Amino acid sequence: MKHVNVALFVPHLGCPHTCVFCNQRTISGQTRPLTAERIRDACETAKACEHDVQNSEIAFFGGSFTAIDRKEMIACLEAARPYVGRDFGGVRISTRPDCVDDEVLSLLREYGVTAIELGAQRMDDTVLALNERGHTAEDTSAACERIRRYGFSLGLQMMTGLYGSDAEKDAYTARRFVDLRPDTVRIYPTVVLEHTKLADLWRRGEYVPPSLEDSVALCASLLRLFRANGIRVIRLGLHSGGNVEEGFLAGVYHPAFGELCESRIFRDMAEERLRALPAGTYTARVNPRDLSKMIGQKKSNLAYFRARGYDVTVKQDGAVQMGAVSVVK
Repeated sequence: MKHVNVALFVPHLGCPHTCVFCNQRTISGQTRPLTAERIRDACETAKACEHDVQNSEIAFFGGSFTAIDRKEMIACLEAARPYVGRDFGGVRISTRPDCVDDEVLSLLREYGVTAIELGAQRMDDTVLALNERGHTAEDTSAACERIRRYGFSLGLQMMTGLYGSDAEKDAYTARRFVDLRPDTVRIYPTVVLEHTKLADLWRRGEYVPPSLEDSVALCASLLRLFRANGIRVIRLGLHSGGNVEEGFLAGVYHPAFGELCESRIFRDMAEERLRALPAGTYTARVNPRDLSKMIGQKKSNLAYFRARGYDVTVKQDGAVQMGAVSVVK
């Protein structure tokens, strides 16, 4: 039985700020307002597919859901409510850290919301201010505590490579996220989209996005950090599709970004073992489900080791735990 998400996008409604990087209409590909009829149609279509009810959700993304007009927010939740518990396990929403007070959390719980994701992006007030986020790191900490107190599953979203940031500051945000104990995390490398302030900064040479290679290395290390602390990373990189390709100017946007990060993790693990060994021929044994991750896209990991004097052959071995690598002569 598969997991099904009814993804419903609320493009830039309710948000009191326009961040320097933000063009939600481009990211989501949605320009029409979200109506009760569209919500019901989406739920009816999704429920017709065989799925695991308890592990499937109705998800309101793309804007600041708890900051939209209260009547509109309730209308969305009312349209979704008949399907909650019967066809889907709950409702997931995304919003801002400064838009989740006690009153709205009580309301969300009443309507069957089970998970709240915060677009925190950073835990660094200087970078937050440079990107015109309009909230502080303390706002995020307080919101996380409040969400947990009301019994919701907590998700955090972070962006790497923001204007004014660097790899060290990105890693700092990830460590602060670990302290906040979210259930899930999404990691989005910054992209430069047309019709944003970040596009102007990029054109003037005031913002230079990290390279794909640097972003993969960083996000692979963040992925290992979150997993080591029992936190699920449920997204790496923007979804392909919508209008992103049309509005994209610069930055890291790759349809298989998550796969690249997984492959980099396996490359790093194998290299940690090879570092203590002389150049030569070796076999890397991995679980069958990890075979492609160890080989890398277009055999990139094998080429990487070959260039350093290690001729590595990858073999499947069911005795090797998923996520692990065994290197033998």
